[in-house]
Amino acid sequence: MEKIISFFRHLSTTQIILLEYCGVIFLGTLLLCLPISIQQETGNTLLNAFFTATSATCVTGLVLVDTCTHWTTFGQVVILCLIQIGGIGFMTFCILILSVTGRKIGLFSRSLMQNSISAPQLGGIVRMTRFIFLASLLVETIGALFLAFFFCPRYGVGKGIWFSFFHSISAFCNAGFDLMGESGAFSSFIHYTGNWYLNLVIMALIVLGGLGFFVWRDILDNKMKMLRMHLHTKLVLFVTALLIFGGAFFFFLLEQNSVVFSRLPLDEQILSSLFQSVTVRTAGFNTLPLNELTESSKFLSICLMLIGGSTGSTAGGIKTTTFAILVLSIFSIFFHRKQIEVFGRRMEEGIVRSASCIFMLYLFLSCTAAMIIARIEHLPFLDTLFECVSAIATVGLTTGITPTLMPFSSLLLAFLMIFGRVGSLTMLLAFSSSKPPSSSSLPLEKVQIG
Repeated sequence: MEKIISFFRHLSTTQIILLEYCGVIFLGTLLLCLPISIQQETGNTLLNAFFTATSATCVTGLVLVDTCTHWTTFGQVVILCLIQIGGIGFMTFCILILSVTGRKIGLFSRSLMQNSISAPQLGGIVRMTRFIFLASLLVETIGALFLAFFFCPRYGVGKGIWFSFFHSISAFCNAGFDLMGESGAFSSFIHYTGNWYLNLVIMALIVLGGLGFFVWRDILDNKMKMLRMHLHTKLVLFVTALLIFGGAFFFFLLEQNSVVFSRLPLDEQILSSLFQSVTVRTAGFNTLPLNELTESSKFLSICLMLIGGSTGSTAGGIKTTTFAILVLSIFSIFFHRKQIEVFGRRMEEGIVRSASCIFMLYLFLSCTAAMIIARIEHLPFLDTLFECVSAIATVGLTTGITPTLMPFSSLLLAFLMIFGRVGSLTMLLAFSSSKPPSSSSLPLEKVQIG
Protein backbone atom coordinates (compact mmCIF):
# COMPACT_ATOMS: atom_id res chain seq x y z
CA MET A 1 0.00 0.00 0.00
CA GLU A 2 2.85 2.37 0.87
CA LYS A 3 4.44 1.70 -2.53
CA ILE A 4 1.19 2.63 -4.28
CA ILE A 5 0.89 5.88 -2.29
CA SER A 6 4.54 6.66 -3.01
CA PHE A 7 3.97 5.99 -6.72
CA PHE A 8 1.04 8.44 -6.90
CA ARG A 9 2.96 11.09 -4.97
CA HIS A 10 5.62 11.10 -7.68
CA LEU A 11 3.03 11.71 -10.40
CA SER A 12 1.90 15.13 -11.56
CA THR A 13 -1.75 16.15 -11.19
CA THR A 14 -2.29 15.81 -14.95
CA GLN A 15 -0.90 12.26 -14.92
CA ILE A 16 -3.18 11.30 -12.03
CA ILE A 17 -6.25 12.73 -13.84
CA LEU A 18 -5.36 10.65 -16.93
CA LEU A 19 -4.93 7.51 -14.80
CA GLU A 20 -8.27 8.16 -13.09
CA TYR A 21 -10.13 8.21 -16.39
CA CYS A 22 -8.31 5.08 -17.54
CA GLY A 23 -9.20 3.38 -14.24
CA VAL A 24 -12.89 4.23 -14.59
CA ILE A 25 -12.87 2.95 -18.19
CA PHE A 26 -11.17 -0.28 -17.07
CA LEU A 27 -13.74 -0.85 -14.32
CA GLY A 28 -16.60 -0.05 -16.71
CA THR A 29 -15.21 -2.51 -19.26
CA LEU A 30 -15.10 -5.29 -16.65
CA LEU A 31 -18.71 -4.63 -15.60
CA LEU A 32 -19.95 -4.55 -19.19
CA CYS A 33 -18.21 -7.87 -19.88
CA LEU A 34 -20.32 -9.59 -17.22
CA PRO A 35 -23.09 -11.89 -18.53
CA ILE A 36 -25.67 -9.87 -16.52
CA SER A 37 -24.86 -6.82 -18.67
CA ILE A 38 -25.58 -8.40 -22.04
CA GLN A 39 -28.80 -9.60 -23.62
CA GLN A 40 -28.09 -13.26 -24.31
CA GLU A 41 -29.21 -13.31 -27.93
CA THR A 42 -26.87 -10.49 -28.96
CA GLY A 43 -23.57 -11.82 -27.64
CA ASN A 44 -20.65 -9.56 -26.74
CA THR A 45 -16.96 -8.94 -27.31
CA LEU A 46 -14.27 -7.27 -25.22
CA LEU A 47 -14.02 -4.55 -27.88
CA ASN A 48 -17.74 -3.74 -27.55
CA ALA A 49 -17.44 -3.44 -23.77
CA PHE A 50 -14.24 -1.36 -23.91
CA PHE A 51 -15.50 0.98 -26.63
CA THR A 52 -18.83 1.53 -24.87
CA ALA A 53 -17.16 2.12 -21.49
CA THR A 54 -14.74 4.60 -23.11
CA SER A 55 -17.55 6.40 -24.92
CA ALA A 56 -19.68 6.63 -21.77
CA THR A 57 -16.84 7.79 -19.49
CA CYS A 58 -15.76 10.34 -22.08
CA VAL A 59 -19.45 11.37 -22.51
CA THR A 60 -19.20 10.88 -26.25
CA GLY A 61 -22.01 8.61 -27.46
CA LEU A 62 -20.28 6.75 -30.29
CA VAL A 63 -21.19 3.07 -30.03
CA LEU A 64 -20.50 -0.18 -31.85
CA VAL A 65 -23.76 -1.78 -30.64
CA ASP A 66 -27.19 -0.32 -29.97
CA THR A 67 -27.55 0.63 -26.28
CA CYS A 68 -31.19 -0.46 -25.98
CA THR A 69 -31.09 -3.80 -27.80
CA HIS A 70 -27.61 -5.01 -26.80
CA TRP A 71 -27.32 -4.17 -23.10
CA THR A 72 -29.60 -5.32 -20.29
CA THR A 73 -31.03 -2.93 -17.71
CA PHE A 74 -27.97 -3.63 -15.53
CA GLY A 75 -25.67 -2.82 -18.43
CA GLN A 76 -27.59 0.37 -19.11
CA VAL A 77 -27.27 1.37 -15.41
CA VAL A 78 -23.50 0.83 -15.65
CA ILE A 79 -23.39 3.03 -18.76
CA LEU A 80 -25.45 5.72 -17.01
CA CYS A 81 -23.11 5.70 -13.99
CA LEU A 82 -20.10 6.05 -16.29
CA ILE A 83 -21.81 8.97 -18.05
CA GLN A 84 -22.47 10.69 -14.72
CA ILE A 85 -18.91 10.18 -13.52
CA GLY A 86 -17.50 11.34 -16.84
CA GLY A 87 -19.83 14.33 -17.07
CA ILE A 88 -19.40 15.76 -13.59
CA GLY A 89 -15.87 14.46 -13.14
CA PHE A 90 -14.36 11.68 -11.06
CA MET A 91 -12.57 14.11 -8.76
CA THR A 92 -15.88 15.87 -8.01
CA PHE A 93 -17.21 12.66 -6.48
CA CYS A 94 -13.96 12.01 -4.57
CA ILE A 95 -13.85 15.51 -3.05
CA LEU A 96 -17.56 15.33 -2.25
CA ILE A 97 -17.16 12.01 -0.39
CA LEU A 98 -14.20 13.38 1.60
CA SER A 99 -16.22 16.50 2.40
CA VAL A 100 -19.31 14.55 3.55
CA THR A 101 -17.27 12.16 5.71
CA GLY A 102 -15.55 15.10 7.39
CA ARG A 103 -12.05 14.15 6.30
CA LYS A 104 -9.50 16.90 5.75
CA ILE A 105 -8.97 17.78 2.09
CA GLY A 106 -5.32 18.56 1.49
CA LEU A 107 -3.72 20.96 -0.93
CA PHE A 108 -2.83 18.17 -3.36
CA SER A 109 -6.47 16.99 -3.57
CA ARG A 110 -7.61 20.56 -4.13
CA SER A 111 -5.03 20.97 -6.88
CA LEU A 112 -6.29 17.78 -8.54
CA MET A 113 -9.84 19.10 -8.41
CA GLN A 114 -8.77 22.43 -9.88
CA ASN A 115 -7.12 20.72 -12.86
CA SER A 116 -9.98 18.26 -13.25
CA ILE A 117 -12.68 20.91 -13.68
CA SER A 118 -10.44 23.66 -15.11
CA ALA A 119 -11.16 25.93 -12.15
CA PRO A 120 -9.69 29.45 -12.43
CA GLN A 121 -8.36 29.40 -8.85
CA LEU A 122 -7.67 27.02 -5.98
CA GLY A 123 -9.63 28.96 -3.37
CA GLY A 124 -13.21 27.83 -2.79
CA ILE A 125 -12.74 24.60 -4.75
CA VAL A 126 -14.58 22.43 -2.18
CA ARG A 127 -17.55 24.81 -2.13
CA MET A 128 -17.54 24.75 -5.93
CA THR A 129 -17.57 20.94 -5.86
CA ARG A 130 -20.73 20.89 -3.76
CA PHE A 131 -22.33 23.42 -6.12
CA ILE A 132 -21.47 21.30 -9.18
CA PHE A 133 -22.93 18.15 -7.66
CA LEU A 134 -26.13 19.71 -6.29
CA ALA A 135 -26.76 21.86 -9.37
CA SER A 136 -26.27 18.88 -11.69
CA LEU A 137 -28.58 16.72 -9.59
CA LEU A 138 -31.25 19.44 -9.56
CA VAL A 139 -31.16 20.11 -13.31
CA GLU A 140 -31.12 16.40 -14.19
CA THR A 141 -34.10 15.75 -11.89
CA ILE A 142 -36.10 18.66 -13.31
CA GLY A 143 -35.19 17.48 -16.82
CA ALA A 144 -36.36 13.95 -16.01
CA LEU A 145 -39.63 15.34 -14.65
CA PHE A 146 -40.31 17.19 -17.91
CA LEU A 147 -39.33 14.15 -19.99
CA ALA A 148 -41.62 11.93 -17.92
CA PHE A 149 -44.61 13.74 -19.45
CA PHE A 150 -43.37 12.53 -22.82
CA PHE A 151 -42.11 9.01 -22.05
CA CYS A 152 -44.62 7.76 -19.44
CA PRO A 153 -47.72 7.94 -21.70
CA ARG A 154 -45.78 6.01 -24.37
CA TYR A 155 -43.91 3.39 -22.34
CA GLY A 156 -45.78 3.15 -19.02
CA VAL A 157 -44.84 4.58 -15.64
CA GLY A 158 -41.88 2.35 -14.71
CA LYS A 159 -40.18 2.26 -18.08
CA GLY A 160 -41.12 5.88 -18.75
CA ILE A 161 -39.40 7.10 -15.56
CA TRP A 162 -36.27 5.07 -16.37
CA PHE A 163 -36.19 6.50 -19.91
CA SER A 164 -36.72 10.00 -18.51
CA PHE A 165 -33.80 9.84 -16.07
CA PHE A 166 -31.51 8.11 -18.58
CA HIS A 167 -32.06 10.68 -21.32
CA SER A 168 -32.02 13.62 -18.91
CA ILE A 169 -28.60 12.64 -17.53
CA SER A 170 -27.33 11.73 -21.00
CA ALA A 171 -28.47 15.08 -22.44
CA PHE A 172 -27.19 17.20 -19.54
CA CYS A 173 -23.83 15.44 -19.60
CA ASN A 174 -23.74 15.90 -23.39
CA ALA A 175 -23.26 12.14 -23.76
CA GLY A 176 -25.66 11.31 -26.58
CA PHE A 177 -26.52 7.78 -25.40
CA ASP A 178 -30.17 6.88 -25.97
CA LEU A 179 -32.58 3.99 -25.44
CA MET A 180 -34.66 4.56 -28.58
CA GLY A 181 -33.37 1.41 -30.28
CA GLU A 182 -36.81 -0.23 -30.00
CA SER A 183 -37.88 1.96 -32.90
CA GLY A 184 -34.81 0.91 -34.89
CA ALA A 185 -31.18 0.36 -33.99
CA PHE A 186 -29.12 3.58 -33.73
CA SER A 187 -32.26 5.61 -34.52
CA SER A 188 -31.83 8.22 -31.74
CA PHE A 189 -34.75 10.73 -31.97
CA ILE A 190 -35.27 10.48 -35.74
CA HIS A 191 -38.89 9.37 -35.20
CA TYR A 192 -39.61 12.55 -33.20
CA THR A 193 -38.24 15.17 -35.60
CA GLY A 194 -41.41 17.25 -35.37
CA ASN A 195 -42.09 16.88 -31.64
CA TRP A 196 -41.44 20.38 -30.30
CA TYR A 197 -41.82 19.40 -26.63
CA LEU A 198 -39.19 16.63 -26.65
CA ASN A 199 -36.81 18.61 -28.84
CA LEU A 200 -36.96 21.74 -26.66
CA VAL A 201 -36.45 19.83 -23.39
CA ILE A 202 -33.47 17.92 -24.77
CA MET A 203 -31.99 21.10 -26.25
CA ALA A 204 -32.38 22.96 -22.95
CA LEU A 205 -30.53 20.20 -21.07
CA ILE A 206 -27.76 20.13 -23.67
CA VAL A 207 -27.24 23.89 -23.56
CA LEU A 208 -27.28 24.02 -19.74
CA GLY A 209 -24.70 21.25 -19.54
CA GLY A 210 -22.54 22.89 -22.19
CA LEU A 211 -22.43 26.35 -20.61
CA GLY A 212 -20.21 25.31 -17.72
CA PHE A 213 -20.59 25.36 -13.95
CA PHE A 214 -18.53 28.53 -13.52
CA VAL A 215 -20.87 30.37 -15.86
CA TRP A 216 -23.85 29.14 -13.83
CA ARG A 217 -22.24 30.32 -10.60
CA ASP A 218 -21.36 33.71 -12.06
CA ILE A 219 -24.90 34.23 -13.38
CA LEU A 220 -26.44 33.32 -10.03
CA ASP A 221 -23.97 35.41 -8.00
CA ASN A 222 -24.63 38.48 -10.15
CA LYS A 223 -28.40 37.87 -10.39
CA MET A 224 -28.47 37.87 -14.21
CA LYS A 225 -26.84 41.34 -14.43
CA MET A 226 -24.65 41.09 -17.51
CA LEU A 227 -22.40 44.07 -16.77
CA ARG A 228 -21.22 42.57 -13.46
CA MET A 229 -20.35 39.16 -14.90
CA HIS A 230 -16.81 37.96 -15.55
CA LEU A 231 -15.35 38.22 -19.03
CA HIS A 232 -15.35 34.42 -19.30
CA THR A 233 -19.13 34.31 -18.75
CA LYS A 234 -19.80 37.08 -21.25
CA LEU A 235 -17.71 35.35 -23.92
CA VAL A 236 -19.37 31.98 -23.30
CA LEU A 237 -22.91 33.37 -23.48
CA PHE A 238 -22.21 35.46 -26.59
CA VAL A 239 -20.38 32.73 -28.53
CA THR A 240 -22.91 30.06 -27.51
CA ALA A 241 -25.86 32.15 -28.73
CA LEU A 242 -23.99 33.01 -31.94
CA LEU A 243 -23.16 29.38 -32.70
CA ILE A 244 -26.66 28.07 -31.91
CA PHE A 245 -28.64 30.55 -33.99
CA GLY A 246 -25.96 31.06 -36.64
CA GLY A 247 -25.55 27.31 -37.03
CA ALA A 248 -29.33 26.79 -37.24
CA PHE A 249 -29.58 29.45 -39.97
CA PHE A 250 -26.88 27.84 -42.09
CA PHE A 251 -28.26 24.32 -41.58
CA PHE A 252 -31.66 25.56 -42.73
CA LEU A 253 -30.06 27.27 -45.73
CA LEU A 254 -27.79 24.39 -46.76
CA GLU A 255 -30.50 21.72 -46.53
CA GLN A 256 -33.04 23.56 -48.70
CA ASN A 257 -34.18 21.34 -51.60
CA SER A 258 -32.23 18.42 -50.09
CA VAL A 259 -33.50 14.85 -49.74
CA VAL A 260 -33.84 15.26 -45.96
CA PHE A 261 -35.84 18.50 -45.97
CA SER A 262 -38.04 17.47 -48.89
CA ARG A 263 -39.87 15.13 -46.50
CA LEU A 264 -40.44 17.78 -43.80
CA PRO A 265 -42.88 20.71 -43.53
CA LEU A 266 -41.47 24.20 -42.85
CA ASP A 267 -41.94 24.13 -39.05
CA GLU A 268 -40.10 20.80 -38.76
CA GLN A 269 -37.30 22.12 -40.98
CA ILE A 270 -36.82 25.04 -38.58
CA LEU A 271 -36.97 22.79 -35.51
CA SER A 272 -34.57 20.19 -36.92
CA SER A 273 -32.12 22.92 -37.98
CA LEU A 274 -32.14 24.34 -34.45
CA PHE A 275 -31.78 20.90 -32.86
CA GLN A 276 -28.93 20.00 -35.21
CA SER A 277 -27.13 23.24 -34.38
CA VAL A 278 -27.38 22.50 -30.64
CA THR A 279 -26.63 18.78 -30.70
CA VAL A 280 -23.53 18.88 -32.93
CA ARG A 281 -21.74 20.88 -30.26
CA THR A 282 -20.96 17.68 -28.27
CA ALA A 283 -24.44 16.30 -27.45
CA GLY A 284 -24.68 13.35 -29.86
CA PHE A 285 -28.44 13.03 -30.36
CA ASN A 286 -29.94 13.47 -33.81
CA THR A 287 -33.39 13.96 -35.32
CA LEU A 288 -32.14 13.75 -38.92
CA PRO A 289 -30.40 10.85 -40.74
CA LEU A 290 -26.88 12.27 -40.82
CA ASN A 291 -25.74 10.09 -43.72
CA GLU A 292 -28.34 11.85 -45.91
CA LEU A 293 -27.17 15.40 -45.12
CA THR A 294 -25.54 17.44 -47.87
CA GLU A 295 -21.74 17.59 -47.97
CA SER A 296 -21.90 21.25 -46.94
CA SER A 297 -24.01 20.44 -43.87
CA LYS A 298 -21.61 17.66 -42.88
CA PHE A 299 -18.69 20.08 -43.08
CA LEU A 300 -20.62 22.67 -41.05
CA SER A 301 -21.31 19.96 -38.48
CA ILE A 302 -17.58 19.15 -38.32
CA CYS A 303 -16.74 22.82 -37.66
CA LEU A 304 -19.35 23.14 -34.89
CA MET A 305 -18.31 19.82 -33.35
CA LEU A 306 -14.70 20.94 -33.25
CA ILE A 307 -15.65 24.12 -31.34
CA GLY A 308 -17.82 22.23 -28.84
CA GLY A 309 -19.03 23.61 -25.52
CA SER A 310 -17.45 25.70 -22.79
CA THR A 311 -14.58 25.20 -20.35
CA GLY A 312 -15.60 23.62 -17.05
CA SER A 313 -18.72 22.05 -18.57
CA THR A 314 -19.84 18.55 -19.50
CA ALA A 315 -19.12 19.31 -23.17
CA GLY A 316 -15.99 18.68 -25.24
CA GLY A 317 -14.31 20.30 -28.25
CA ILE A 318 -11.67 23.03 -28.26
CA LYS A 319 -14.24 25.10 -26.26
CA THR A 320 -16.11 28.30 -27.10
CA THR A 321 -13.61 30.54 -25.33
CA THR A 322 -10.70 29.04 -27.30
CA PHE A 323 -12.60 29.70 -30.52
CA ALA A 324 -13.39 33.26 -29.38
CA ILE A 325 -9.73 33.98 -28.57
CA LEU A 326 -8.59 32.74 -31.99
CA VAL A 327 -11.17 34.92 -33.75
CA LEU A 328 -10.43 37.94 -31.55
CA SER A 329 -6.70 37.59 -32.26
CA ILE A 330 -7.49 38.04 -35.96
CA PHE A 331 -9.42 41.23 -35.18
CA SER A 332 -6.58 42.52 -32.99
CA ILE A 333 -4.12 42.17 -35.88
CA PHE A 334 -6.61 43.66 -38.35
CA PHE A 335 -7.14 46.74 -36.17
CA HIS A 336 -3.43 47.01 -35.24
CA ARG A 337 -3.94 46.33 -31.53
CA LYS A 338 -1.08 45.04 -29.43
CA GLN A 339 -3.41 43.05 -27.16
CA ILE A 340 -6.73 41.27 -27.49
CA GLU A 341 -9.55 43.45 -26.19
CA VAL A 342 -13.25 42.64 -25.79
CA PHE A 343 -16.13 43.83 -23.58
CA GLY A 344 -13.93 46.59 -22.15
CA ARG A 345 -11.25 44.14 -20.98
CA ARG A 346 -7.91 42.89 -22.31
CA MET A 347 -6.75 39.28 -22.42
CA GLU A 348 -3.72 38.00 -20.57
CA GLU A 349 -0.49 37.62 -22.56
CA GLY A 350 0.26 34.15 -23.92
CA ILE A 351 -3.38 33.06 -24.11
CA VAL A 352 -3.31 33.05 -27.93
CA ARG A 353 -0.40 30.61 -27.84
CA SER A 354 -2.37 28.21 -25.60
CA ALA A 355 -5.48 28.55 -27.79
CA SER A 356 -3.45 27.92 -30.95
CA CYS A 357 -1.83 24.86 -29.34
CA ILE A 358 -5.22 23.37 -28.44
CA PHE A 359 -6.67 24.04 -31.90
CA MET A 360 -3.68 22.59 -33.76
CA LEU A 361 -3.59 19.47 -31.59
CA TYR A 362 -7.27 18.76 -32.21
CA LEU A 363 -6.94 19.49 -35.93
CA PHE A 364 -3.77 17.43 -36.39
CA LEU A 365 -5.03 14.36 -34.51
CA SER A 366 -8.50 14.32 -36.07
CA CYS A 367 -7.19 14.80 -39.63
CA THR A 368 -4.42 12.23 -39.19
CA ALA A 369 -6.80 9.65 -37.73
CA ALA A 370 -9.35 10.38 -40.49
CA MET A 371 -6.75 9.78 -43.20
CA ILE A 372 -5.67 6.50 -41.61
CA ILE A 373 -9.25 5.21 -41.23
CA ALA A 374 -10.20 6.36 -44.75
CA ARG A 375 -7.22 4.43 -46.13
CA ILE A 376 -7.69 1.14 -44.30
CA GLU A 377 -11.51 1.13 -44.44
CA HIS A 378 -11.77 2.46 -48.03
CA LEU A 379 -14.26 5.16 -47.00
CA PRO A 380 -14.72 8.79 -48.12
CA PHE A 381 -12.44 11.16 -46.20
CA LEU A 382 -15.28 13.54 -45.23
CA ASP A 383 -17.18 10.69 -43.55
CA THR A 384 -14.15 9.48 -41.59
CA LEU A 385 -13.27 13.06 -40.65
CA PHE A 386 -16.85 13.45 -39.35
CA GLU A 387 -16.41 10.36 -37.12
CA CYS A 388 -12.95 11.39 -35.88
CA VAL A 389 -14.00 14.95 -35.00
CA SER A 390 -17.11 13.51 -33.35
CA ALA A 391 -14.84 11.31 -31.22
CA ILE A 392 -12.17 13.86 -30.27
CA ALA A 393 -14.81 16.53 -29.54
CA THR A 394 -16.78 13.93 -27.50
CA VAL A 395 -19.91 14.52 -29.60
CA GLY A 396 -21.06 11.02 -30.51
CA LEU A 397 -22.78 11.78 -33.81
CA THR A 398 -22.13 9.32 -36.62
CA THR A 399 -22.94 8.99 -40.28
CA GLY A 400 -23.40 5.28 -39.61
CA ILE A 401 -19.90 3.96 -40.25
CA THR A 402 -18.65 3.54 -36.65
CA PRO A 403 -20.42 0.18 -36.02
CA THR A 404 -18.89 -1.18 -39.26
CA LEU A 405 -15.27 -0.27 -38.53
CA MET A 406 -12.48 -2.78 -37.99
CA PRO A 407 -10.96 -3.18 -34.49
CA PHE A 408 -7.93 -0.97 -35.21
CA SER A 409 -10.13 1.90 -36.40
CA SER A 410 -12.38 1.49 -33.34
CA LEU A 411 -9.38 1.65 -31.00
CA LEU A 412 -8.19 4.77 -32.80
CA LEU A 413 -11.56 6.42 -32.16
CA ALA A 414 -11.37 5.30 -28.51
CA PHE A 415 -7.99 7.06 -28.15
CA LEU A 416 -9.46 10.23 -29.65
CA MET A 417 -12.36 10.10 -27.17
CA ILE A 418 -9.98 9.80 -24.20
CA PHE A 419 -7.82 12.61 -25.55
CA GLY A 420 -10.85 14.83 -26.05
CA ARG A 421 -12.32 14.19 -22.60
CA VAL A 422 -9.12 14.47 -20.58
CA GLY A 423 -8.20 17.62 -22.49
CA SER A 424 -5.43 18.39 -24.95
CA LEU A 425 -3.31 20.45 -22.55
CA THR A 426 -3.82 17.93 -19.73
CA MET A 427 -2.80 15.07 -22.02
CA LEU A 428 0.20 17.04 -23.30
CA LEU A 429 1.36 17.99 -19.80
CA ALA A 430 0.89 14.39 -18.58
CA PHE A 431 3.63 13.23 -20.97
CA SER A 432 5.79 16.35 -20.90
CA SER A 433 8.99 16.76 -18.96
CA SER A 434 8.73 17.98 -15.36
CA LYS A 435 12.03 19.86 -15.60
CA PRO A 436 11.75 23.62 -15.07
CA PRO A 437 12.23 25.76 -18.22
CA SER A 438 15.66 27.22 -18.83
CA SER A 439 16.08 30.88 -17.84
CA SER A 440 18.45 31.59 -20.73
CA SER A 441 17.27 32.87 -24.12
CA LEU A 442 18.64 32.14 -27.58
CA PRO A 443 19.58 34.94 -30.01
CA LEU A 444 16.58 36.64 -31.67
CA GLU A 445 16.09 36.47 -35.44
CA LYS A 446 13.03 37.54 -37.45
CA VAL A 447 11.12 35.19 -39.76
CA GLN A 448 8.82 36.42 -42.53
CA ILE A 449 5.27 35.03 -42.46
CA GLY A 450 2.14 35.52 -44.56
